[in-house]
Order: sequence, then structure tokens, then C-alpha cells
Amino acid sequence: MEEIKNEIIHSFGNKLRIRACGICMEDNKILLVKHHSLGKGGILWAPPGGGMVFGETTVEALKREFIEETGLTISVEKFLCVNEYLAAPLHAIELFFLVKKTDGTLKTGVDPELHKDRQIITQVEWLSFDELNQLPAEAVHSLLHGIKTPADLLHRTGYFS
Repeated sequence: MEEIKNEIIHSFGNKLRIRACGICMEDNKILLVKHHSLGKGGILWAPPGGGMVFGETTVEALKREFIEETGLTISVEKFLCVNEYLAAPLHAIELFFLVKKTDGTLKTGVDPELHKDRQIITQVEWLSFDELNQLPAEAVHSLLHGIKTPADLLHRTGYFS
């Protein structure tokens, strides 16, 4: 476990990262990725997304991250909001977009920045908002706190931290 935390810090820590993240909903469920070794409780459910690579557009980054993490291809529908995550040594500006699944089969993907034996993605799943709200708050991405319905989430605009 300590090796994984050290690799997370080495790969993502002590620098500001710009992340492209996607809110993907289907049948009143939201697509979430379960990570271990993240968050206050060591588990974090978050929308798919990740760091942008220099020269890559936000849309390109988002499409790449969805394939890597979920096996799904998407179209980007619209920009929703910005979230700033700051829990030293991690600091990220997250750009959230509404996306739509266009193809692919859902699978638990990988994080290519991490060694194959130290992956943190453990599950990818469509969760209902009732299921989401039964999870401990510290296990859910902060942008999703207090969200009861898909409409609540789609009306999130502006800046959050």
C-alpha cells in the first residue's frame, strides 16, 4: 500500500495538474470509477478523467481518458464547471464536461502513468443517485456531494473547491 501511495505522489504530486473529467449518465445512472489509495478514507469514487498532455486538446484528453479508464468512446456535449482539488501534495484544476457514450463495452481500465502492479482503478460502474448517496461522503468526489438527481448535477455551473 505504501508503494502505491509513493507512486501516486511521484506521478501526480507536488505539481499543478489540469484534468479533463466527464459526467456520463445513462438510464438515470452516473458512470463512476472507483480508486483505492485516494481520498481521506482510501477509496474514492469519481467521474472518469485525468491529466492533460501538452499539445492535447481538452476534448482529445477526455476521449483518451474514457477509453483508458472505462473502455468507452464518448462525444463531448458541453462544458459544465471547474473544480479545484487541493490536498497536498495533490493539486488539480478539473474541467468537467457532460459527455455521451457512443460506443464500446464497459470495463475496468488502467492508469498508464502508474506501474501495472500498482494500479489504483479497481472498479468502473454505473451507479444510481440513490446508490451514490449511500456511499460515505469521503468516498465520493466532492463535486458529487449533495447531488440527489441527474438534474442537480447538470445544473452545476461555475467554480467549486
